[in-house]
Amino acid sequence: MKFFSRDIGIDLGTANTLVHLKGKGIIIREPSVVALDRYSGQVVAVGTEAKEMLGRTPENLDAIRPLKDGVIADFTATGMMLKYLVDKACQRYVFAKPRVVVCVPSGVTEVEERAVEEATLNAGAREAYLMEEPMAAAIGAGLKVGDPSGCMIVDIGGGTTEICVISLGGVVTSKSIRVAGDELNEAIMEYVRKRFNVIIGETTAEEVKISIGCAYPSMTTEEMDIKGRDLKTGLPKTITITSTQAEEAMKEVIMQMVEAVKLTLEKTPPELSADIMINGITLSGGGALIKNFDRLLALETGIAVNVAENPLDCVVKGAGKVLEDLDNLKGVLINARHKRRR
Repeated sequence: MKFFSRDIGIDLGTANTLVHLKGKGIIIREPSVVALDRYSGQVVAVGTEAKEMLGRTPENLDAIRPLKDGVIADFTATGMMLKYLVDKACQRYVFAKPRVVVCVPSGVTEVEERAVEEATLNAGAREAYLMEEPMAAAIGAGLKVGDPSGCMIVDIGGGTTEICVISLGGVVTSKSIRVAGDELNEAIMEYVRKRFNVIIGETTAEEVKISIGCAYPSMTTEEMDIKGRDLKTGLPKTITITSTQAEEAMKEVIMQMVEAVKLTLEKTPPELSADIMINGITLSGGGALIKNFDRLLALETGIAVNVAENPLDCVVKGAGKVLEDLDNLKGVLINARHKRRR
């Protein structure tokens, strides 16, 4: 049966979900959005098509993001999304159900773990394994997690920022904060409302973050025209926002992430701290792409900061590498460790 099935690794992110098919690589990259018919409860669209409906749906449709802060907020919608992804990934391999590795934040509770595991099994998995996102990101970024020399990964996603110190194949110190890309979007929306008296949507705020957002002042100032609704007149209005204003809008949230890294370093054993000084800090996730974030973090910590190659793909690549050698790497899986303790 193993011969006829294709195992799957899933980065179940708040903003985006990526799927890795064993032997094929990353085959699905979709926003974590589901559009449902409000009356029948049937799935109308998933992923990119559903994201385009956010804020634009008629009365009979609901476009929702079923994950909040990296965990399931809407169990039914998440189950439907997972079933869609598993079916899409395995459409050519229907002889047997796949084994699935799902990556979750390191701070999830046992109740949240069971919810993800149950949703994955209901979606058609033969076996469901859970893996901490920072461990997956470290493996996907090519860090030598099995060595005695310590390494540090900071994975900034849509719903959570995961900070982890790893040595000898295990997590030594970690911190998971529910402050990440979504909070940056909200900070930009709030700034525009207060500064310009204009309301913009989350999609527009995300475009500002990606296009001109920065964590530390740049030598040159960039500008971007955005559209929203004027609070005074209620009519559509176009305004111009600069990279300096975007940096000001995001500053408070960015500093919360930096402080979380500092707190993790404070809890790190001295020998591993020395290793991190030599090896540096590795950034992964969408937040790693924010301009000058690596520079700011290096200045604040006094440690060299490296951005992983293809930071958006690190977590799902790590899940894929575990699938390639599941027998030897089972120790990094959450539920495998729970079973061992029992």
